[in-house]
Amino acid sequence: MMKRIGYARVSTNGQDAERQVTDLLAAGVRRDDLYTDRGASGARASRPEFDQALAALEEGDTLVVTTLDRLGRSTANMLSLAVELRGRGVNLNVLNLGGGTVDTVTPMGGMTFTVMAALAQMELDIKRERITDSVSKRRAVGKDLGGRRAQFTDSQIRNARRLIDGGQSGTQVAKDLGMSRATMYRRMAQIEAREWIESQAD
Repeated sequence: MMKRIGYARVSTNGQDAERQVTDLLAAGVRRDDLYTDRGASGARASRPEFDQALAALEEGDTLVVTTLDRLGRSTANMLSLAVELRGRGVNLNVLNLGGGTVDTVTPMGGMTFTVMAALAQMELDIKRERITDSVSKRRAVGKDLGGRRAQFTDSQIRNARRLIDGGQSGTQVAKDLGMSRATMYRRMAQIEAREWIESQAD
C-alpha cells in the first residue's frame, strides 16, 4: 500500500511546528507517518527525523512537505534531493509552492519535477565547469593541486629505466617497485619529456 510520509521542521526548539503538522494531516498524512525535526536548521547535513522519513519511503510512496524549504536551505540541496527521490520512484508533494500545491503524481506536478531536475543538472554542470576551469588555470601556472603526492621519486623511476634498459622485464621491475606497469612507464615518459625540454633550453 502506497503511503504518504509527512515531514515538518522548525529551526529552533522554541518554534512551533503545529501549523505544519496540521496542514500535513489535512493533506492525508497519517500521524504515524509524520516526522518532525525541532531545533534543526536546513543547513545541517544530518536531521534525525528527516533521515528516518527518507528511510521509510518506498517506491510509489509520496513525501509531503508544506513548503520546499523544509527540505533544506540551499537550492542545490533541495533540487538534488528531488532528483534522488525521483530516482527511487518516490513522489513529492509540496503543499505550498508558488502559491499552489505541486504533486508529482499529477501531469503538471510531474512537469514541475522535470524542470526541477533539469535545474539541478544545470547547476551541477556549471559547478563542474568551474572546477575544471579552475584546475586548468592552476595547472597552467604550475600550482600544486593538492591531493595524494607521487610515492616514487624521479631517481627511483630513472633506476627502473636503467634496469629495463639492462634487460630486465618491465613488468617485474614495476612489481618490485610496487607500482603498476602503466604508471611506471607514464612517469618515465614524463621525466624524459621534461629532461628533453630542459636540454633544449640550455
